[in-house]
Amino acid sequence: MVKLYIFRKQNVIYSFSTLRPQHSTKFEKSKKSRFLYSFNKPEFMKLCIAEKPSVARDIAKVLGATTPKQGYMEGNGYCVTWTFGHLCTLKEPHDYGPQFKSWNLFSLPIIPNSFGIKLIPNKGVENQFKVIEKLVEECDEVINCGDAGQEGELIQRWVLQKAKCNKPVQRLWISSLTEDAIKEGFASLKPAEDYKNLYLAGNARAIGDWLLGINATRLFTKKFGGNKAVLSIGRVQTPTLAMLVQRQKEIDAFTTEEYWELKTKYRDVLFSAAIDRLKTLERAEKGLEYLKVNPFEIVSFEIKEGKEKNPRLFDLTGLQVEANKKYGYSAENTLNYIQSLYEKKHVTYPRVDTTYLSESLYPKITGILQKMYPYQDLIAPLLEAPIPKSKAVFDDTKVTDHHAIIPTEIPPSQNLSREEN
Repeated sequence: MVKLYIFRKQNVIYSFSTLRPQHSTKFEKSKKSRFLYSFNKPEFMKLCIAEKPSVARDIAKVLGATTPKQGYMEGNGYCVTWTFGHLCTLKEPHDYGPQFKSWNLFSLPIIPNSFGIKLIPNKGVENQFKVIEKLVEECDEVINCGDAGQEGELIQRWVLQKAKCNKPVQRLWISSLTEDAIKEGFASLKPAEDYKNLYLAGNARAIGDWLLGINATRLFTKKFGGNKAVLSIGRVQTPTLAMLVQRQKEIDAFTTEEYWELKTKYRDVLFSAAIDRLKTLERAEKGLEYLKVNPFEIVSFEIKEGKEKNPRLFDLTGLQVEANKKYGYSAENTLNYIQSLYEKKHVTYPRVDTTYLSESLYPKITGILQKMYPYQDLIAPLLEAPIPKSKAVFDDTKVTDHHAIIPTEIPPSQNLSREEN
């Protein structure tokens, strides 16, 4: 520990640190009586940067950083601060030169020699970045606590790059925000260098989006917009719109036609005639008369034994499809609901593309199921025998950064919305 002394001399208050005595700081004049006191300051300060204030609070609580400050939490040798998602973005064309401010075909394509980043122009963003920048300068080590994924890595790296961070950086990589998961994550921090390729992939994707969006949008707007509208082009939005347009064209070109089918019911089972569609009422009526005068006869049958595999666990896309089928939720709404449940510690990290679990999770599954109190009637039969360690569920070779979306050991609470329940 380091001691920081504060004393008064000739109506001026000074501070003096045993760690950096040359960095004494003069404070404002005071008429207080002469005094000398000291308090302990951590000799080694670690700065944790989370992606959202709510995540930062969860991490700070586990670390013991419980003293609230302006834009961060402090305590136990840690400072825990946060971003608001993206604080930084790639520079715009006019940031590289005034000649790119006006839209004209002669300046295309716009390809900067090197891409730079800048703060998003927002007062709240600017104020929070100043807090982060100051803490980065004062700390001894940074722990990147951003969302464990490509986008989360990119968000945090851009902030540290903008803050000119030259301190050692560690990476917290967790799949849920429960207390146990956070503790396990801090016990096994990884060097930031291990995730460099993840950052480079995210950065390359962002630059690719910029090159396509900026150049193609200006090109199509100038050539086909007629100076009346901006024709926005994007890597994801344009192919998606093309699929919607193609589907609408197919719907518009579809012509309806009448046809008849022959069906009969026997022992509550509906049988359909395995014949071509009957496109005239006359043929349908002839077929019906034939069925009426001829007995229904089953000429053969076959019995097969089949096994039905257990349904796959959910990745994000599978969950969005299922929620749309059952409840009519849009993909965006489903993402918002599952993200909210993740931040409330009820489910694991949602932005995943695998339906498998890592084998190390197997011992925890029984405990997680036992904590799902609202569903005990359904779960009790499952727990009567040991949970099988099936390769269809537990397979390390099918898991990369994250495993499938599953509940955590934190049971559902009362403060969930109807949709989250």
